[in-house]
Amino acid sequence: MFKRFVNQCTIELTITPAGPILIKSGKEGADPTKPDMEFVETYHGGGRTIYLPGSSLKGAIRAHAERIVRTVGSDRRPDNSTTVWASDPLSDDKEEQKNINLYLDNWKKKNKNHPHPGAELYKQSCFISQMFGNTAIASRVRIEDAYPVNPKQLKIEARNGVAIDRVFGSVIPGALFNYEVCTAGEFHTKIHLRNFTLAQLGLIGLVLRDLNQGWFGLGFAKSRGLGLVEVKLNSAIVQYPGCVIKDEQISAIAQQKKWPLTSLLGAGMFLEDEERSRYDFPANELKETSPKTTPMEFNFGVQQSWEGSEKVRELFSQTVEAWCQILQGTAA
Repeated sequence: MFKRFVNQCTIELTITPAGPILIKSGKEGADPTKPDMEFVETYHGGGRTIYLPGSSLKGAIRAHAERIVRTVGSDRRPDNSTTVWASDPLSDDKEEQKNINLYLDNWKKKNKNHPHPGAELYKQSCFISQMFGNTAIASRVRIEDAYPVNPKQLKIEARNGVAIDRVFGSVIPGALFNYEVCTAGEFHTKIHLRNFTLAQLGLIGLVLRDLNQGWFGLGFAKSRGLGLVEVKLNSAIVQYPGCVIKDEQISAIAQQKKWPLTSLLGAGMFLEDEERSRYDFPANELKETSPKTTPMEFNFGVQQSWEGSEKVRELFSQTVEAWCQILQGTAA
């Protein structure tokens, strides 16, 4: 599927601290006037500023997505089944049922002459790896760095901390430290999901809902109250580069397929039955929504847009329904 490009969703969102947050830089500078733990910085907009790295955001989002699917599905490979919801990508276990990377590596060695190895590796990977990647397949999710909307609105302060003796529960003498936190401001970022199924988009919606509600946080010292944020959904754009608008319908180029302009289409809708079965994509993956549907730039491709939080929530409510159907085994 990475040789083709059938659909993509771009979600624009604004992240606002609901309290102190800190994404550590990972190094200590030589300046004694600065805190021991500094916020990660970069050059953006003509000056130096703090930001939220896309890698940190993706790590937190993937981790919570794994929690969600482990709540309802197995993290081990059942006998005579390829269904795994969330395997451990860092496992060093020697049993294939517990180590997805070992299973896939062994499969590649045993099936060097397989006619469609990419499709089979995708199909054998767990639900989370199909979205975020593993050692065998690439990620379909890309998250941009979150930069300040207005650096002048950022409020950065230093706080003090002290190390505690884990045995006696008392303060360790001389173990004082200070750290830098951001308590106000807005950070803008985008999440891109390529060649997605509706259930995958629905899971992203659930993760963003939980992040906004404080179920998990970002960065350093989350167990001590740091890292809570609020998420504002600005817009969502879904693009179908292999389609055009014809006769008031979405029409697939080089295929005899047409859909209403209000149709939200998963990746399986663009594949023939044989190719769809290779990847185990759901069939009839279509939901009716109320987007603004227009041609893409140069009048080639189709674009659907949902502007504002309420419209984006409407989109997610439809895709979460597809996610529930996958769980209940009722998806077509």
